[in-house]
Amino acid sequence: MTDTGGGRPGGGPAAPGPYPDTESDPATAAEAVFRRERGSVLATLIRHLGDFQLAEDALQDAFASAIAAWPRRGVPANPAAWIMTTARRKAIDRLRREQAVADRTGRLAELARLDAQEHRPDAPDSSVTDDRLRLIFTCCHPALAPDARVALTLKTLGGLTTAEVARAFLVGEPTMYQRITRAKRKIAEARIPYRVPSDDILPNRLAGVLAVLYLIFNEGYAAAGGDSLVRADLCAEAVRLTRLLADLMPDEAEVRGLLALMLLHDARRPARLDERGRYVPLDRQDRTRWDTARIAEALRLLEGALARRTPGPYQLQAAIAALHVESPSPDWARIAELYAALARLAPSPVVEINRAVAVARAEDPAAGLALLAPLLTDDRLARYQPLHAAHAELLRLAGDAPGARAAYATAVELTGNAVERAELRRRMAELP
Repeated sequence: MTDTGGGRPGGGPAAPGPYPDTESDPATAAEAVFRRERGSVLATLIRHLGDFQLAEDALQDAFASAIAAWPRRGVPANPAAWIMTTARRKAIDRLRREQAVADRTGRLAELARLDAQEHRPDAPDSSVTDDRLRLIFTCCHPALAPDARVALTLKTLGGLTTAEVARAFLVGEPTMYQRITRAKRKIAEARIPYRVPSDDILPNRLAGVLAVLYLIFNEGYAAAGGDSLVRADLCAEAVRLTRLLADLMPDEAEVRGLLALMLLHDARRPARLDERGRYVPLDRQDRTRWDTARIAEALRLLEGALARRTPGPYQLQAAIAALHVESPSPDWARIAELYAALARLAPSPVVEINRAVAVARAEDPAAGLALLAPLLTDDRLARYQPLHAAHAELLRLAGDAPGARAAYATAVELTGNAVERAELRRRMAELP
């Protein structure tokens, strides 16, 4: 479903609230802790272990232990610390079973040292704060293929399933599983270091990192599947990591542009659903429910980024989002121009779809449909839901009810999100 507030780039809620009532529902508390802390714990485990698969297995073991233990013993005072400690000890158990491997013997010694250190009176309260940022840069190493970099980080840090990552790349799940597995193997075999690069090579690695943050946020803003439109955990994590990156690289305009883009969409989150949980399109949203503080922060970030006169794709998308936010009747001609500029800088089907919608609004539906025509004949996009949803909208604007109905039906069939599916059906039902 096309959101004309700048397409489908991310946006979403602020950081999730406290855990559920841990005394009355330990199992729910365990699931909430796992969702919220998974990325942080996994990133730290990978730093300690140097092994993606071992870290993931140990974390799953810890979660299983929490599900089994917390209902009997009660939820610990610091659930996240319990998960971290248990996962580390589960990793120790796994390594002890494989002590014959010299490399793993060394890791076992390091983990044992860390476990003993935790009980010292002067032990720190938490691990290194930017472990997740280090993990992103590790996954975005140039030795990995570009698609593999993004896919691995979405799977490992973003918490997406292999199926969700596959949908983001328009490939089958088995293909994506192989791609992620090869990337993990490449990191281990090439001994890619787990660290943020030095200042001299940091800019060269930035594009891959920004792409990862963008896609994590995008999945949170418009979840590909499930019953919820928004995945709060992914949105909050993407914003948090982008803020870290902005602090690390304050002179990079594109980092500021991406953060502004996220905040502009995030500000609209409270108004995206009505009181019955139904989707509310941008032009019908109650603007009094928008987060004005986030909008103000985003506009300041965007102004500072544009002042550096190094335009990039994220700055352009943020500028488009700003036009929608600043006026209930945006300048569609200007929006179409910005999408045209974006298409020159970063061509993609998503950009073309949104440009077609903007042109249809600025000129007439026929002009927008002409831009969609080449995409509709591209076999690679045959099952790309946003294309069919946009096609249906433009056919509706053009007065072609039968054509719109058929396009809506295709979009409904391809939609994995229950909220979006209900909205598409509502629009289809309103056709004459």
